[in-house]
Amino acid sequence: MTASLSFFRKTLSSAVLGVSLMAATLAAQAETLRMGMVTPPSHIWNQVSERFDNNLQQETAKDMKIKIFPLSKLGGEQQMIDLLQSGGMQLAVLTAGVLSNREPSISGWFLPGLFDDVRDAADAAHKPQAQAMLQKLEAHKLVGLGYTFAGMRHVLSTKPMDSVDDFANKKIRSFPNQVFNDFWQELGAAPTAMPISEVSQSLTTNLLDAVDVDLDIVVGMKMYQQAPNLTLTNHMAFPGIVVASKTWWDGLSDAQRAQVKKAFAEAESWGFEKQAEAEVSNLDVLKKAGVTIVPFDKVSLQPVMNKINGRYMSENADIKAFYEENR
Repeated sequence: MTASLSFFRKTLSSAVLGVSLMAATLAAQAETLRMGMVTPPSHIWNQVSERFDNNLQQETAKDMKIKIFPLSKLGGEQQMIDLLQSGGMQLAVLTAGVLSNREPSISGWFLPGLFDDVRDAADAAHKPQAQAMLQKLEAHKLVGLGYTFAGMRHVLSTKPMDSVDDFANKKIRSFPNQVFNDFWQELGAAPTAMPISEVSQSLTTNLLDAVDVDLDIVVGMKMYQQAPNLTLTNHMAFPGIVVASKTWWDGLSDAQRAQVKKAFAEAESWGFEKQAEAEVSNLDVLKKAGVTIVPFDKVSLQPVMNKINGRYMSENADIKAFYEENR
């Protein structure tokens, strides 16, 4: 009886140890995905990434989780693209502007005056032409999962700018993309490429007169302290594109890919709505902070917008199709 009890205890102990070892092995196999972006932790793109992570952990019973690296901690966007292509990182939020250097049709997102607001742009994200842009990224060893939007573009300036004439000869920090450059040059301004982290100081020292920017960044970085005038031009949308490394993606099972897609799809929709709400709340924050909201007649931009749009549509059939799909 004693020998039997001893044997039972040893057997039970071995079973418990086996289960523990198995659990430890499974835990060790849980994959931590690296996800990079250039925006600060408070930005909507980071919030969408955090929700994506929560969803993915639920979908995979924590077999996959995401570690987020904001503020270019894994390098600038070109460096992150290199890491994605080599499989050195798995996920990223990249600006449409950077990806348009590889897939020209993505510049269609920056056609001035195409979208009225974030909800309008978000509706376009699910249409065929926007989805075709994502598919074309596979030729560059990237898998496009979907979109996330910053706010619409406006002008924040050290002195009020209430007419097209006020843009002439002004140094305006502009996103380094050809559509942005063409737009501002047609308005007589001097578009200036500069890391967003250097903008506030440059406004203070008069190296810049203004910045082409979304309200998320203005509020998050308190740029209004250096430039207290906001002209609501609402001239362009500004999407980020959530991508996966094709090297990593090709190693997943069909079931795993479905889990990743499902986890992101909910986060994408949540982000669209969250950003639409933020457009209102950000403007309220700026008004309460004493920022001067400068009246502006957007119709005065129409001749330049028509010229820019006509040029890009004539040069790229996909951009033309994207424009026509969203008018």
